[in-house]
Amino acid sequence: MEMLDQNPITPFGQRPLSLGAVKAQRDVRECPSGTPVHKWQVFRNICEARASLAISDRALMVLNALLSFHPDTVLTAGATDLVVFPSNRLLALRAHGMAASTLRRHLAALVDHGLVLRRDSPNGKRYARKTSAGELEQAFGFDLGPIVARADEFAALAAAVVAKRQALALLRERITLARRDVAKMIATGVEQGVAADWPAYHQTFRDIMARLPRVPSCEAIEPIVAELASLAAEIVNVLEQDLDPIEPGSPNLPTDETQDSAPERPDLSEPDPGPGAPQTADDERPRSAGAIPVRMVVELCPDIVDYARGGIRTSQDLVSTASIVRPMLGISPSAWDEACAAMGDGQASAVLAAILQRGAAIKNPGGYLRILARRAAAGEFSVWPMLMALRRQWRAARDRLPSSFPDDCS
Repeated sequence: MEMLDQNPITPFGQRPLSLGAVKAQRDVRECPSGTPVHKWQVFRNICEARASLAISDRALMVLNALLSFHPDTVLTAGATDLVVFPSNRLLALRAHGMAASTLRRHLAALVDHGLVLRRDSPNGKRYARKTSAGELEQAFGFDLGPIVARADEFAALAAAVVAKRQALALLRERITLARRDVAKMIATGVEQGVAADWPAYHQTFRDIMARLPRVPSCEAIEPIVAELASLAAEIVNVLEQDLDPIEPGSPNLPTDETQDSAPERPDLSEPDPGPGAPQTADDERPRSAGAIPVRMVVELCPDIVDYARGGIRTSQDLVSTASIVRPMLGISPSAWDEACAAMGDGQASAVLAAILQRGAAIKNPGGYLRILARRAAAGEFSVWPMLMALRRQWRAARDRLPSSFPDDCS
């Protein structure tokens, strides 16, 4: 402790003495002498808690370089050798060639955040003075004492960060499972003709998922998980009730302008006619399901896979799944037929997958699809720009990139 009393407290030159530096000096002074810490373990804890400490990764690079100049792996509180004194040139080399001005800025940040202390010499130079016996008597440079004194604090911060990350991973896992369950149960209900308001259930599902933030947090995800679990339980109850013998009746579907009074097909489990199906004179529509790579549609529009039975591997799988999702989005049979006639079943199914992927961004999917069908009939629309826009959104933040989608039709 005698050596610590001989160490300077204030920085050299015009640098001011901050209250943070005073606190760091007090922590070092009050740390029990002889306390050992593993310097690299403490450094890993600091890296883990970087956001809590408000320290940049470049500053951590400089701290790593400073720690490397101490020859021992274990640092001991009260030891006389906790001050490292590398020149800026050597320190910059170990910081991967960092520029001198950048190095000085990050050294100041380490001091301001109480991770190291300045022990400046009378002339501001960094050096060590030794006794005639070759033992270290006094060193001027950067004191690593705060690393030892705050080791327990850094460990607690790192543990809290790890626990929060694990909790977030668990919540995201629960969202993935609940999302898959709800989507597949809705698809089953539609396929099997279970009497329920499936478009309403699907709209509720989409509204819940639309609130999922792009940068999720535990506080934001927890209520979404609870709502998805509640919705899943409600749908399970509807499906289980259908297992009991009941009087046949028509599903209680809305009778707005987007739904016809009669179903499009008696059995929704039968997919729309595929590319090889025979065509009548009244149904001369282009069949280009194979023109769009199904793998690309699945990669860029993964939401539609949740509604597929057995996955989507072929163009016919995509068309069949689209026929299930279509009524859930409130798209009338006439709007769907118009889109298939203008684009072909394959492109129309890819467009529907893109509409589903965009979620709440499309307020009126039926009207939106009609607009695109008319543009396609006039030769002014192709599904490729939509897929390329989704690819850009997948690679970067969607809000920062221009969209190739036509203007939304509310």
